[in-house]
Amino acid sequence: MSGYIIREFTPAYLDAVIKINRENLPENYPPFFFKLHYESFPKAFLVAQSGDRIIGYIMCRVETGRLYTGSGVGRQGHIISIAVVPEMRRRGVGTSLMLSAMRALRSYYRVDEYYLEVRVSNYPAINLYKKLGFEIIKVIRGYYSDGEDAYLMARPALEVT
Repeated sequence: MSGYIIREFTPAYLDAVIKINRENLPENYPPFFFKLHYESFPKAFLVAQSGDRIIGYIMCRVETGRLYTGSGVGRQGHIISIAVVPEMRRRGVGTSLMLSAMRALRSYYRVDEYYLEVRVSNYPAINLYKKLGFEIIKVIRGYYSDGEDAYLMARPALEVT
């Protein structure tokens, strides 16, 4: 799909990203949270841009912990938040953001796996993640502030095409 590009987040995009987050996701973060992730993991905080408009973003961080997809401890690429404006959904933007972030997490931060949490009711997102090779590892009861459960989904950080 043409009509948009994926690029690294810069502070100039902060207001647009916060607006997308607040208008499209029930989980909202304060500005410092976005800035912290940008400062810590700039290659894994990306935006989708169409013309001069930011139409989506993905924000990730790197953690060290027990691997969900293998044995032992390793580097985990945690996909914290992803959102695309409604009128640009189902056009490949979310897939492009995910693939670009996964590539960055693997090449710049050398992660061993990717993982994320997703609402059990968010079927479009769950289907996207499954298409990208993520598997449901477990249910986290009452994960979200409104009490909804989350699936923890993960996949090994093999080369992403």
